[in-house]
Amino acid sequence: MEELVRLTAREAVHRLATRQVSPLDLIDAAERRINETDGVLNAVPTRCFDRARAHARRLLAEGPPSDPPPGYLYGLPIAVKDLVDVEGVRTTRGSRIFKDNISAHSDISVRNLEQRGAIVIGKSNTPEFGAGAQTFNEVLGTTTNPWDTRKTCAGSSGGAAVALAAGQVWLATGSDLGGSLRTPASFCSVVGLRPSPGRVAHGPNVTPFDTMSVDGPMGRNVADTALFLDAMAGQFPEDPISQPAPAVPFLDAALRPTAPKRVAWTDFSRFGPIAPEVREICAKAARRFESLGVDVAEDSIDFGDPEEMFRVIRASSFLARQRANYETHRELMKPEVQWNVEEGLRVQVDDIARAERARGELYQRASAFFRKYDILALPAAPIPPFDHSIRYPETVEGVTMPTYISWVRVTFAVTLTSLPAISIPCGFTKDGLPVGLQLVGPPRGEARLLSAAAMLEAALGLKDATPIDPRVT
Repeated sequence: MEELVRLTAREAVHRLATRQVSPLDLIDAAERRINETDGVLNAVPTRCFDRARAHARRLLAEGPPSDPPPGYLYGLPIAVKDLVDVEGVRTTRGSRIFKDNISAHSDISVRNLEQRGAIVIGKSNTPEFGAGAQTFNEVLGTTTNPWDTRKTCAGSSGGAAVALAAGQVWLATGSDLGGSLRTPASFCSVVGLRPSPGRVAHGPNVTPFDTMSVDGPMGRNVADTALFLDAMAGQFPEDPISQPAPAVPFLDAALRPTAPKRVAWTDFSRFGPIAPEVREICAKAARRFESLGVDVAEDSIDFGDPEEMFRVIRASSFLARQRANYETHRELMKPEVQWNVEEGLRVQVDDIARAERARGELYQRASAFFRKYDILALPAAPIPPFDHSIRYPETVEGVTMPTYISWVRVTFAVTLTSLPAISIPCGFTKDGLPVGLQLVGPPRGEARLLSAAAMLEAALGLKDATPIDPRVT
């Protein structure tokens, strides 16, 4: 069992494909590891092992397809974020409104993954409706960081990142609006990829044309994450912005990477505060590209005023998604969610027009930037993991944060560009806490991004740092 949980996802899939192990073996290993570690972590509070074993037996009886598609997983157990419906499984969305909700149907993303050989063994914890970069809620409790259980794992895909770091699963789904794949990856020393809007189909939902919130893969290393992106990618009619999977699998880019020609590095301090220790660790990691023969320059996309753009666009989207819940169950919502909806009610048409115009201008600047550079590198989080009893940092380096989400400006500024972005482990603080480097690729440039990330990951030598046993202090 110990050996199995330490396999990479690619190694586990190879053993499944060659029948060296059975999906049932891996389900047993995952269940044992969750039972051993989740008491202090609370990463996967909702489990569905009976459903998983029934699915595994069906897969074994049917056998794999004669011509498996890229990313076929052969019965690999995964965790699904608790914002996403899985048929027959409790899906709370971290909200008291849905504390007893059993999903009648699976999300597109789950149906696609199960058709491609993934087996869902549980739901990873998330803040209420994914609102906030700290994973706690009043239904399922707080998720802690395996590197120091006094600390937060960030959010909102916090349970997913922790489950990976602790060896509970080999792959986990996440979603990202303001940084929810990238910030937990940074805090837990795993990999989180925010793909381009439409790359991973999801829904059906009430805002199908939204380009801010995306689903994406998390893994312990870049190649595993690329494999999972191949499993997740594809076009489905229920998602009007979804795109066909690429002709060349994303995994190819991670396994046979080519060096980017020019990389830009920014510490982001022009747009928001960054802790000095984080800045130093990330700058040193970005400069490692030079050892690969890559030209590294200090430069940045001009992000303008990301705080105002994000506040307005997010508020209007949040209102569209949550108004009905707010009108019927306001008293069951946490204060931050109530504020989000009320902010949407306060937003004026002129505010939305200005924000959308500013976002359009930002995209044009970003597109021009990538005619000069192949990759932009910047911190994935402004601070190291903090005390999990804090709802959110009210200040960063002495600067007051205007809202509960403002402290992750370094990720939501990138969200506004619609560019693909990945967080990879790049070092540790003097206290032994993980730090992630965010790499941003050109428009629709996941392959180029994964290639660069794989090369830097190899140079940094940190991809085997997980899984770890929880460090209880």
